[in-house]
Formats: sequence, structure tokens, C-alpha cells
Amino acid sequence: MKSLTRPARLAPGARVAVVAPSGPVPEERLEAGLDLLRGWDLDPVVAPHVLDRHGEFDYLAGTDTDRAADFQAAWCDPDVDAVLCARGGYGAQRMIDLLDWSAIAAAGPKVFVGYSDITALHEAFATRVGLATLHGPMVAGVDFVKNERAQEHLRATLFEPETVRTVAAPGHGAALVPGRARGRLLGGCLSLLAADLGTPYARPSARGGLLCLEDVGEETYRLDRYLTQLLRAGWLDGVAGILLGSWVECSPYSEVRAMLADRLVGLGVPVVEEFGFGHGEGALTIPFGVTAELDAAAGTLTLDEPALR
Repeated sequence: MKSLTRPARLAPGARVAVVAPSGPVPEERLEAGLDLLRGWDLDPVVAPHVLDRHGEFDYLAGTDTDRAADFQAAWCDPDVDAVLCARGGYGAQRMIDLLDWSAIAAAGPKVFVGYSDITALHEAFATRVGLATLHGPMVAGVDFVKNERAQEHLRATLFEPETVRTVAAPGHGAALVPGRARGRLLGGCLSLLAADLGTPYARPSARGGLLCLEDVGEETYRLDRYLTQLLRAGWLDGVAGILLGSWVECSPYSEVRAMLADRLVGLGVPVVEEFGFGHGEGALTIPFGVTAELDAAAGTLTLDEPALR
């Protein structure tokens, strides 16, 4: 596992590329998101194939080759300071092997933002490039376009990361297992982490890390299956602590919560629930790769250093 480098924070006038590595992007929401970025005095540049639709599979934003080419070109453009994903969905795993990771590493550290299906790319950046990345709202996402808390936390992380060194669970954060733990932040969408096992981009385990988990639209037995797969594979051995985000459109939370407790409490590490990242409303931005301390009882995450330099 590579040591991780933090990219530089953004400044007014920074050029940010918007790409669509996964699912199709609604044009109206994209335009609304671009307007928000311009309001932050950023210069957004939309990759050529962001609004494409795959001719056969309507769940993909264009062909794998075109989505990969957009991503590669954006990342390797020396005038681009950040690469922001338009949305998740499905498709990142189909294009990830088409990327030239040596060229991406050589292009230097840049800010990268996304979540959901983008989990596969977060893992690749950690294992192939050694880059800290931001698990946060996407440009054409409903939450980014409509929710002030999601907007403001991402904006602060991008421009004034020292102001968000402490991340607090909004409202209902509670300890499934109390205690404190330290480690590097990692994780994302539970189903994607399970699907990543055995690929060239998966880290060998979450050992020593603070693992963030969330998902969307899954029945409890499926979430159980993903967690059990990670447990059986030994991927959770030695994890330092666990943060649980949103479970939007999954089974009733009381049922999901019981399953999470059944699968995770036995690890004997601090576990905090409802921490406010992921698919839920007003999602917080979490910097993967940064070392932090979790206080499960207080529902706080304190970063050792700002997310960006």
C-alpha cells in the first residue's frame, strides 16, 4: 500500500474538469451544478462525453472507451486542478482497466471528488497512485444541487480545509460500540468494496484504517452478504474503527441496524452509526487517505491535518 499524498487546495479561478465515469447524467442537474461551481469562482470544463448515452446499455454514460478517454484526458491536462465526477450509478469498474495509471500518477496530485460507484476509483487512486481523495457530493447530484449543508461542507473542504478539521455526525450519530480509534480513512459504498475484492485495485485489507461504509437501494440480506464476504475474506481483520453513513432506500433502518450490529460489533472496535456521509441528504465530505481520530461516543472525527494542502 502506497503512502498517500494530499493534493493542493483550490483557489479562486481554479479549473475543474467534470467527468462521467459511470451512469448517464441529467443535463438539467449538470447545468445547475455547473452554475454552483461558477458561483464559487471556479472554472468548470465539461468533458466531451459527459452527456453521452450508451447505445445498448442505458445505465452507462457512453462507451467504456469514451468514458475512460475523458477521465484520462482530464487528469493529464496540466491546466486542470481538480477532477469532479458528475454522478455515480454504475460503470466505473468497466472503464478502470482502460486507464493508464502510470500516466495518471505522473500527472501529479489533483483533487478528486465523488462517491457511490466512484468507490472503485477511490480505491484505485489509493493503491495505484498513493493519492488522498474526497468522498463527497457530485456535480449533477440532487444533494449537491439542492442541499446547502452538502454544498457548504464540500466548498469549505476544497477552499478552506483547515476549517473542517473536525467532522461531526449531524443530529443522530450514535455509537454502536463506544471508544476511540485512529487510522487512515478509507471505504465508500459497501457493495463496491465487496465487488472490488480480487481485482488489481483492491487493497489487501482495511487493517489499521477507519473504514467508512454506506450504500443505497439494498435489501438487508444483500448488505449482510457484502459484509459477510468482506469478513470471510479477512478484509476487515485489524480494522481500527468503523463509521456508518446513510442507507437510503434500503430496508427499514431498524432492520439494517440490527444486521450491522450483528456483523460488526464482534470486531471489538469503535463503531459509529448515522455519520452523515453517502447517499443521504446533506452528505458530508470525507477525505480518504487522511489520518484521523474517531470518537464514537461523541460522534466526531478529528483529522490530523487538513484534507488538502
